[in-house]
Amino acid sequence: MSVLTRDEAQTRAQLIDVQRYTIDLDLTRGADTFDSTTVIGFTTRTAGDTFVEVRPAALRSVTLDGHPLDPAALDDNRLPLTGLTPGPHELRVEAAMAYSHTGEGMHRFTDPSDGETYVYTQLFMEDVQRVFAAFDQPDLKAVFDLTVTAPDGWTVLANGVTEDLGDGTWRAATTPLLSTYLVAVAAGPWHSVRTEHRGLPFGIHCRRSLARYLDADAEEILDITRACYDRYHEKFEEPYPFDSYDQAFVPEFNAGAMENPGLVTFRDEFIHRSAVTDTERQTRAMVIAHEMAHMWFGDLVTLQWWDDIWLNESFAEYMGYQTLTEATRFTDTWVDFGVARKAWGYDADQRPSTHPVAPDADAVPDTASALLNFDGISYAKGASALRQLVAWLGEKDFLAGINTHFRRHRFANATLADFIASLAHHTDRDVHAWADAWLRTTGVDTLTAGVTEHPGRTALTVTREGSRPHRVTVGVYDRDLIDGATLVRRELSDLDIPATGEHSLPGPRPALVVPNDQDLTYAKIRLDRHSEETALRGLSRVPDPLTRAVLWNCLRDMVRDGELGPLTYLEAARAHLPAEHELANVQGVLAFARTQIADRYTTPAERPDALALLTDLCTDLIRRTEDGSNPGLRLTAVRTLIDSAAHADTIRDWYDSGSVPGGPELDPELRWRILGRLCVLGAVDDAVIEAELTQDPSATGRQGAAHCRAALPDPEAKRAAWDAMFTTDELSNYLFTATAQGFWQPEQSDLLHPYVARYFPDAVAVAHRRGPAIADAAGRHAFPAHAVDTHTLTLGESCIEDDAPIPALRRRLADQLDDLARALKIRTATAAS
Repeated sequence: MSVLTRDEAQTRAQLIDVQRYTIDLDLTRGADTFDSTTVIGFTTRTAGDTFVEVRPAALRSVTLDGHPLDPAALDDNRLPLTGLTPGPHELRVEAAMAYSHTGEGMHRFTDPSDGETYVYTQLFMEDVQRVFAAFDQPDLKAVFDLTVTAPDGWTVLANGVTEDLGDGTWRAATTPLLSTYLVAVAAGPWHSVRTEHRGLPFGIHCRRSLARYLDADAEEILDITRACYDRYHEKFEEPYPFDSYDQAFVPEFNAGAMENPGLVTFRDEFIHRSAVTDTERQTRAMVIAHEMAHMWFGDLVTLQWWDDIWLNESFAEYMGYQTLTEATRFTDTWVDFGVARKAWGYDADQRPSTHPVAPDADAVPDTASALLNFDGISYAKGASALRQLVAWLGEKDFLAGINTHFRRHRFANATLADFIASLAHHTDRDVHAWADAWLRTTGVDTLTAGVTEHPGRTALTVTREGSRPHRVTVGVYDRDLIDGATLVRRELSDLDIPATGEHSLPGPRPALVVPNDQDLTYAKIRLDRHSEETALRGLSRVPDPLTRAVLWNCLRDMVRDGELGPLTYLEAARAHLPAEHELANVQGVLAFARTQIADRYTTPAERPDALALLTDLCTDLIRRTEDGSNPGLRLTAVRTLIDSAAHADTIRDWYDSGSVPGGPELDPELRWRILGRLCVLGAVDDAVIEAELTQDPSATGRQGAAHCRAALPDPEAKRAAWDAMFTTDELSNYLFTATAQGFWQPEQSDLLHPYVARYFPDAVAVAHRRGPAIADAAGRHAFPAHAVDTHTLTLGESCIEDDAPIPALRRRLADQLDDLARALKIRTATAAS
C-alpha cells in the first residue's frame, strides 16, 4: 500500500479544504464484505490535481461533480482526481469493502459462546481507507453524516447519538469537525448500560456473552467515568465538546483503547471474567481517564501531522494518572506508573531505535514511519517529561497554558510550537529552552548521589550524566533508633540539577539517600555505595511505596546495565516482597523477575535456581495471605507460582481439585494458566485441552486452547502451530498472538531449535501478506526471545539488512535484537563477576 508522505499531505492541504462526508454503510451484505458509499464535499483553492484514498475489495463506481471516473484508475489505494478547478466539488465513491480479522479497518468477530456477530472500526493512522473513501490526513477536518444499515437485532453506536429509523437503518447525529481517523462505528447485538451525567448521555457496552461481567462492574466503571468527567471540567475551561459519551468494550482489539470522540473503544479484556487484583482495576480506571483526556487533547485539538503524536499520547498519559489520583479511590497511581509503565520508556529510550519525544518533522516523513513512534517514548517518557514540566513550571501555569491552547485551537489542528507558545504565554520561564532540552533529545540521563561526611554535618551532591535540567526531590533516611531496621525519613530536599554546589545536611551520615525520591523526573538513578547496601538489605523498610518503586527501578536498571547480578535482584525480591504492602510494586518486581531474569538474563544452567527461588517466594506469599487479608497479593503469587513451576505435581493437584488450598477457586483464567504450564512441562495432552475448551468455549477459551496446543512439547503440535501462524493466514490477530505466546518455551529449546532460523524469513513473508498489525504481533510475540545466543543475533541482523521487512516488523526486530544483545552482555558480566 502506498503510504502518505508529509510533503504530499502539506501539498494536498494547501490545495483543498474538506467540508463534509456523507457516509452510508451496509453491514447486511454477508460475512466477507460490506457496502460503503461516500459523498465528500470539498473546495479547491486553485486549479490542480490530487488524490483520494480508498482500499476496496471492489470499486464499483466513482463520480466527480456528477461525471463518472474510471474505477480502473485506482492505483493501489489512491484514486487520482485530476483537472480540478477552483471552487466546490462533490466526489461520490461506491465500493465493497472487506471485513478485517486483524483489528484494522472494520473488524468482524463472531462470538463462539453464542454465535453472535459484532463489527467495529479502528481507523487510526490510515485504516479509514478500509472503510470509506477519504482525504486521509489529520489536518483535513470535516463534519460527518453517517447512516448504517445493520441486521435485525443489532444496535449501532457512532461518534454521535444514533437513531433507529426502522428496517435496520440507523442514523448518527452530525459530528463537529473531526479528523478522518477519529470516525467510529460499532455495531452488533450489544449489551448496554445507559445513564446520564450532567445532562449528557453515558453508555457502556459489551458483547452479550459478557453481560453479567459488565453488570457486575458497571457502577465502578461509571463512577470512574463520572469522577474523571467532573475533574476535567474543573481543570479545563472548554466544556466536553461532543453530544454523548459511549464506551464500547470490543473483541480482538489491538490497543488498550482508542479515543474516538463520543465512542471510545476498549479491548474487552477490561470486562473481567475472572478474578483480578485492585491494581488491574486501577489500570482499567487509568485507561478510562486517559481516553477521556483525549476528548480535549487529540479530538478537540488534533495534531497537524504525525510527528506530534506525543501531544496526544503524552498528555493523555499524564492526565490519566494524575486525574485518577486526584478524583478517585486510586490515590497511588504514580507508584504503578513508576514501577511498571515508566520502565517501558526507559527500555525504549536505550535502544538504537530511540527517538525524541517530539521528533523533527523530517524524521517522520510518512505514515509508515509515524506508526513506529507509538512506543514507550511517546507514552511513558512523554508523560514523565510533562510531570517534570509541572514540577518545574507549577501546575497553575501549566493548566493556564493548556486552557489557552484549547481556546486557540478548538476543532482545529496544532503543533508543538503552538503548544509551547500557549505555555509561554503564562510564565516568565524559558519554556522553549525546556522543550529543546526535554522533547528534542534522546536517551536517559543518570543521576548519582554522592555523600561526604564532615564534622557535625553531611554534604550531599547529585551529579548528572546527560544534558537535561532536572528538578528533583532527594530523600534522606536514617535507621529507626528503636528497632534499627525500619528506615525513617529525615527530610526531603528539592534540588535543581545541575546544582551549583553541595547540599549541607546537619547530623551524621544518613543510612540511605535517594535521588528523585518522589519520581518527579525521568532519569536512571545510582545510589552511593552505603545507600546501595542499605537498599538491598532494607528496601521493604522504606516507608513510602513510591520511594520503594524508585529503588526497585534503580535495581532493575542496574541489572540491565550489568552492574547488579540477576540472582542478587532475585534474592532482594525474596527478602523484601513478603513485607511489601503496595501491590503494584509486587506485580512489577515479579513480572521483571519472571519474564526477564528467569527467562533471559540467567543462563540455562542458572534458570532452575531462579525458578526455584521464585517458587519459594510465591509459596511464602501464599502462606502469608491464608487469612484472606490480601486477596490481590495472593492472586499475584498464585499466578507467578503457576508460571514458575518446574514440576507438575502441585499445580496439577490444583487443576484437578478446582481450587488452590485456602483459595482461590480456579476461575477460567487460572484454569487456562495452569493448563498452559502443564502443557509446557509435558504433563497433559491435547485431550485435556479439548475437554477444557468444551467447558469454556468462549473467545478467551479458544485463545487459551491455541496457546496450550502451541506449548505442547510435541513435534506435530509445533508444526501445526507454526503453519497456523505463518502459512494459512487464517488466524485472527488474537489467535495469532495466543499461538505465538505458547510456541516458544525455554524448557523446549532443543525441540524448537530448527524453528529459530525459520522464524526470520517466515515473519518477513507473513508481515508482507497480512500487514502492520500481524507484523507487530509476529515481531513482538512470535520472536524466539528464549534463544539468547550469537547465532540468533546474526540471523536477525542479516534479516534486517537483506530481507526487506516492512517497517513495522523491522522496528520490532531491531528492538528484539537489541534486547537479545543486552541479555548476552548481562550473562557475560555475570559470568565474569
